[in-house]
Amino acid sequence: MKTDLELALECAINIYHQYAIKNPRDDYLSKSEFTQLMKETAKTFLTNTVPVRAELFKETDLNKDKELSFEEFTIVLSKVADDAHRIIHGENRCKPESN
Repeated sequence: MKTDLELALECAINIYHQYAIKNPRDDYLSKSEFTQLMKETAKTFLTNTVPVRAELFKETDLNKDKELSFEEFTIVLSKVADDAHRIIHGENRCKPESN
């Protein structure tokens, strides 16, 4: 039986692939795929505005190829998890470039 963490990690991988395979030539998220993923799956977390999503994409695209690899996407997951943790504790919300 898988642990809750194993299930959560598997879920994150499946969500990434659900959006990354919209363009079957690669295993990356384009900016539009990333935007759709964030709008549809993370609207409770991170401010749901175009500038925040655009800045988050820009700062997590480490190699500046205008796509997010799964490794780069894990940075987004980290920020969303941090935002969720802050919400639970009633703290200030995360923004791009914040710890």
